[in-house]
Amino acid sequence: MKKILDFNCTFLDLAGIPPEISTQLNLTFPEAYQTAENMTKIAASIQGYKQNPFSILPFCHTVEGEALGSDVNYGNGEVGPRAKSYRYDKAEQLLELPEIDFDSGRIAEVLRACENLRAAHHNVMLEISGPFNILNGLIDAGVVLKALRKQPDVMEQVFDKLRRQLVNYVKKAKESKVNIIGYADSSGGLNIVGPKFTETVVETFTYPLLKEIEEIIDGDMIVQMCPKTSLALVGTEKATFRNIEVEPGITYNEACVEMIGKTKFAGQMCVKNTGYQLKSGIFKAIDLK
Repeated sequence: MKKILDFNCTFLDLAGIPPEISTQLNLTFPEAYQTAENMTKIAASIQGYKQNPFSILPFCHTVEGEALGSDVNYGNGEVGPRAKSYRYDKAEQLLELPEIDFDSGRIAEVLRACENLRAAHHNVMLEISGPFNILNGLIDAGVVLKALRKQPDVMEQVFDKLRRQLVNYVKKAKESKVNIIGYADSSGGLNIVGPKFTETVVETFTYPLLKEIEEIIDGDMIVQMCPKTSLALVGTEKATFRNIEVEPGITYNEACVEMIGKTKFAGQMCVKNTGYQLKSGIFKAIDLK
């Protein structure tokens, strides 16, 4: 029997750059968010500051939306980039979304920063966003939810377009030697859109996307999902958890690095909870059906 559980995350709004890092690197904004050189320095510094086993890029969930035409307010160190205004007011207008050019703009700088960090022997997580996070910068969420009810054929085409973009993004990430893909869609969580829409999104977007990604990544990469996503997949019977023994007390993020080559998918804990320990010595891998 299908039953989707939710994950109570306290890290949804965590964005920006720690003030200590901004001071240490003498950062200016918005330049800090716009160039590969700055992103490389910032990500490496945050990794050390938080004692994390991998660097994380980018520092917000606006990169894909901006590459698709959204207007972004870059904010400052304490408040990271966020959507400034909506570009569209009708769901059918989303069918006009352009193809992402991964060789120009901020998204290209993010990929270059990932490549720089890998060249410097850092493990690197590239966080990619799900459909609600992406569309959040392009159109009001209420319009999307209404279209899912009344124009499902339109939203299916929009989801197909977004899925193709993310698959291409992962291919580019692989070329840049990224070894961890992060996936989150906090704006489309169960607590926001409800169980019916959550199931619809899993079946029409999330599961097909991850099945395509499964064919792209190899033993040198792993996908770490937001627990809200992994619980939605398991709850809709599109995936199962598989226990793998690890050293008791290891942090979850350390275990994610160890699991590269042992599983393609994980999603037990939010990676922003950098101190979370697997005291039981059990890492929950995820197997797609």
